[in-house]
Amino acid sequence: MNAHQTGGVAERYALALLSIADDARASDPSAVDRIAADVEGLLSLWQNDADFRAFLADPRNGAAVQQATVFAIIEKAGIGAEVRKLMGVLIANRRLSQFPAVATAFGAKLAERRGQQVAAVTTAFPLTDTQRAQITARLTEAGFSGVKLAETVDSSILGGLIVRIGSRLYDNSLKSKLQRLQYAMKGAA
Repeated sequence: MNAHQTGGVAERYALALLSIADDARASDPSAVDRIAADVEGLLSLWQNDADFRAFLADPRNGAAVQQATVFAIIEKAGIGAEVRKLMGVLIANRRLSQFPAVATAFGAKLAERRGQQVAAVTTAFPLTDTQRAQITARLTEAGFSGVKLAETVDSSILGGLIVRIGSRLYDNSLKSKLQRLQYAMKGAA
């Protein structure tokens, strides 16, 4: 499956969750903030726990195992019913590995709605809180305000990072640096 298809799937789930959050606001004015905090909390668990990342990515786990494990983690983390249902639907549709993309898309849609600028950050390894703060600070210094990071991990970039914000692309990945070096060496030969 290519990245465009994956993005489309993640975006559909994110929009569905945003719609559920909007509907819940009728009886709970803080529903959108609560659901956003739950999504961010579960995404943070995924970012900081290599075992959880591996579990979500492993297609060999059956739906019953996925549900038991994920629901236990959700219960322990105190995450609400809406995100629990989202995870149940992802499991039922064999799309559990898409959760990080769904969470990122949800955060981006919500940030867009709130007038924040979203910076899509791709790294070879999950970012630490310190790295997140440094990236946000650099983007603020560069004139971008109200920046929210949408993180993606892609080991194929080897190292460094790629940041896309608005129409600007900053590619400081090791893969790109090696490609530029390779082109320069071919030109010199």
